[in-house]
Amino acid sequence: MTNNSGTLKSIVFPVHRAGRPFIFLFAVCTAVLGWVWVPLGFVGIILTVWCILFFRDPDRVTPQGDGLVVSPADGVVQMIVDSDPPEELGMESGAYIRIAVFMNVFDVHVNRAPIDGRIKRLAYTPGKFLNASFDKASEDNERQALVIETSAGVKIGCVQIAGLVARRILCDVIKEQELKTGERFGMIRFGSRVDIYVPKGTTIFVIEGQRVVAGETVLASLDGKGMVRQGEVR
Repeated sequence: MTNNSGTLKSIVFPVHRAGRPFIFLFAVCTAVLGWVWVPLGFVGIILTVWCILFFRDPDRVTPQGDGLVVSPADGVVQMIVDSDPPEELGMESGAYIRIAVFMNVFDVHVNRAPIDGRIKRLAYTPGKFLNASFDKASEDNERQALVIETSAGVKIGCVQIAGLVARRILCDVIKEQELKTGERFGMIRFGSRVDIYVPKGTTIFVIEGQRVVAGETVLASLDGKGMVRQGEVR
């Protein structure tokens, strides 16, 4: 019975509440299209299934450990560079590494806290809707930024960035709220990017081009322990 239950959970996943109106709309449109012309109904079914998958919100098993920074988003590590955090974060210039995770329209888009801590700043910045894979998207695009301060006083920046298709950023937390590593805090519709800013001296465990999983993949360690990883495409 336990095995069957585990199998069922791996197939039937929860859906984020923000997706329910969209799924309903897609389903209604599918019914109308199918009534007009059956082949259009099949197209509608495919799009409805995609919509359900887009808003899926599966549980994740988050690694535990002091100073571990986990990925806030599913996707691909697009860049790891020394970078000044956006001005709205109010963080020290020249003292951070930016890890950018790009999400395509097939990734889970629920975002999760990269580390335990208290939210010290929230800042929404209106902007453009450039392709989120562009480096300048971190400065020009619409975005929602938050600063999480750990119990040790270390500040981590996390920025949700809208993309070419993404037109809505959801952030469900408030200032001074406590977050646990891997806890859900928002999502972005539909295809976008999340940037994480960690202090220089942090040991980075991922490489550019690597696929990561929100709430599970360890991006870095704040205590500087461990070896910096290298890799190659095979």
